Amino acid sequence: MNDLPVLTILIALPLVGALVTAFLPAATARLAGLGFAGATLVWAVVAALTSYSLDGGMQLTETHTWIEALGVHYALGVDGLGLLMVLLTTVLVPIVLVASWHEADAPGNGGSRAFVAWVLALEAMSLAVFTATDVFLFYVVFEATLIPAYFLIGGFGREGRGRAATKFLIYQLAGGLVMLASVIGLYVVSADSGRPSFLLTDLAALDIDPVTQRWIFLGFFIAFAIKAPMFPVHTWLADTTERATTGTSVLLVCVLDKIGTFGMLRFCLGLLPDASQWATPVVVVLALISIVYGALVAIGQDDILRLIGLTSLSHFGFIVLGIFVFSSQGGSGAILYMVNHGIATAALFLVAGYLVQRRGTASIRAMGGGIEKGAPVLAGIFLISGLAACGLPGLSPFVSEMLVIIAAFQHAWWAGAVAVTAIVLAAIYVLWLYQRTMTGPEQVEVKDLDRREVGTLAPLMLALVLFGFFPMPLLDVINPNVEDTLTQVGVTDEPPTVGSADGAASSQGGHE
Repeated sequence: MNDLPVLTILIALPLVGALVTAFLPAATARLAGLGFAGATLVWAVVAALTSYSLDGGMQLTETHTWIEALGVHYALGVDGLGLLMVLLTTVLVPIVLVASWHEADAPGNGGSRAFVAWVLALEAMSLAVFTATDVFLFYVVFEATLIPAYFLIGGFGREGRGRAATKFLIYQLAGGLVMLASVIGLYVVSADSGRPSFLLTDLAALDIDPVTQRWIFLGFFIAFAIKAPMFPVHTWLADTTERATTGTSVLLVCVLDKIGTFGMLRFCLGLLPDASQWATPVVVVLALISIVYGALVAIGQDDILRLIGLTSLSHFGFIVLGIFVFSSQGGSGAILYMVNHGIATAALFLVAGYLVQRRGTASIRAMGGGIEKGAPVLAGIFLISGLAACGLPGLSPFVSEMLVIIAAFQHAWWAGAVAVTAIVLAAIYVLWLYQRTMTGPEQVEVKDLDRREVGTLAPLMLALVLFGFFPMPLLDVINPNVEDTLTQVGVTDEPPTVGSADGAASSQGGHE
């Protein structure tokens, strides 16, 4: 496979699929879309197993001149961070398509055919973002993701989805415009050096003065904070997850929002290390506010889909905190959290969506209780997904959460103390949610999950347990990436390993 443009093929598969399914009948479009998504997943897995080395660094690279006068290249490559985001994306898309098999059958918006086409287009653009190694190319595909996302939010879902889509677009475009200023700033700096270029390798070699770094950093960070999302630029998140279909919410929160934290690692720390350290005190405080505020607000929600969306505000706070404490535990925990959050939150969204379909409402108060008596499989998976979201030992988010908390305490005792409170708050909103919907003397007649629905959730349940007890396959991919990033920032630290004294949280057996 070394002679093939592996990443170009990876991006092209869902993009071609989007074009093909857009012109097929609804029933055929579903099958064809699933076929293209499955082929993309197989290609990604084969490429990872046969062509990617755990030695670290950027691999599977492709570089072609695009706009020579501006130093713009069509340049692709993946390191450990990019590879995991690619695999997470390619795994979740076919699951979403199967889970949404009948969800998008609505008149007047193209029905399933349009839904499948937009999902595949979003997958293609997301894969391009995670593999772009030219800043200009990254910016183009970063903005391009908004097109399919806007139509998925506005075209499918509950009443008020049009307003939610518009709010989403306004926030994201505002962030993109601020980022554009920083992209131009990087070009000016590289041009002043005598060799204009947008390649990450060329930009990382530049000696950018501290003041210029700070201004460029602010543009990137604001855009990524909106995308992530973080407090106080998060308000689009809850409205979107409340109004969009659950399949769309999975793609937005578990894939698209990861672009924010991905960008912080790739651009803020990778290209602007001095400015990143300068901004650390403020970023850490914003991350802690996101952690606590997101959990507190989630507790008071009545709409189950809005509640789940707000929990992600808290989880992304953990990811950003891990990134900006500049330690091996924090960096490894943050990247691992990105993967584990995608798995756990996807499962929680999907099973909540199945519940909403059965009850005809997303209101927790209106659902009644006793659902576990008539639908034990639904209730059981709902409970496991919820407990994963609050970091139960034995499930994969626990590993990443403990790594970040350890790193936070090493950074500052008060940062760790504040972060720990989110564990208690998460237990409150998860257990209270389960109690109000699943338990109680009243027995609501609800059909249990069918084979298709169980099939969509089974791989996510397996991943939660597998990586909860055996996270090292992921950490082996992550650790070289963290070492490289810390070296760029000027921090030397040992990566966490299973059974080590200061990295014991990377194994369930090492934390009692």
